[in-house]
Amino acid sequence: MASGAAIADDYACAGADRSPALAWSGAPQSTKSFALIVDDPDAPSGTFVHWVAYNIPARETSLPAGVPQTAGIAGGGTNGINSFEHVGYNGPCPPPGKMHHYRFHLFALDSTLTPGDKADAAAVQSAMRGHVVASAELVGTFQR
Repeated sequence: MASGAAIADDYACAGADRSPALAWSGAPQSTKSFALIVDDPDAPSGTFVHWVAYNIPARETSLPAGVPQTAGIAGGGTNGINSFEHVGYNGPCPPPGKMHHYRFHLFALDSTLTPGDKADAAAVQSAMRGHVVASAELVGTFQR
């Protein structure tokens, strides 16, 4: 997915609602783990979180499409709780009407995190404070 591109139905509630494949490169040498937070700032009730993943090992440079909605991520890492109160990824599902922007925030961290069981975005963001060595953002759009 290119930044600014439309998110395919396969990755939204209109389709299979599976996570898209993501890839990254160029992390600083001090990176020990990655965290990912996917959110929709255009949601009617305020920013809505679609995916929280953390402690993705520094050796990883991608996540495959269709990461299972289980606590553990194959290859390492942990899925947190999204705003649907589910573990893992749930894709775009905005009310019909206006275009929504989905921000895929990737954070390179100089540590692993211990945000507690069933961590949501707020817990992961709190645990990340002082440990972010780099970050990147990719924005996709979706409209129903």
